[in-house]
Amino acid sequence: MKDFKTVFFFLRLPVAVSLLGHGLVRLPKLQAFTGWMVKTMEKSVIPEALIIPFGYILPFLEAMIGLCLLINFKTKYTLFSALGLMSILIFGSCSIENWSAIESQLLHSFYLFGLFVFYEKYRTETTEYK
Repeated sequence: MKDFKTVFFFLRLPVAVSLLGHGLVRLPKLQAFTGWMVKTMEKSVIPEALIIPFGYILPFLEAMIGLCLLINFKTKYTLFSALGLMSILIFGSCSIENWSAIESQLLHSFYLFGLFVFYEKYRTETTEYK
């Protein structure tokens, strides 16, 4: 594909901005976000000892994955990381039966998978930053 870089940039842009935005808005209120997550997950089978550190790490992961997608850095591994993160979020949402959150997480996952398929089909050695 002749215009792969341009097309792939605009395909990555929505999910990259979504992940980056999720992370960046939570960073200034990290403690409050973690507290909200602990309260939201109190009926979950997942122990609080795992939820607290995850609450502090999640915004950084979202921001880093979003930024890496935006700048096309290690794209294949970034997409794998994003899909792994979505799987963890889906598991957490299932544990509290938050079915509406799962819809959004699945939508992100399908979009990320579509990006991966597109990337694998059309990429060349010169399409990403190493």
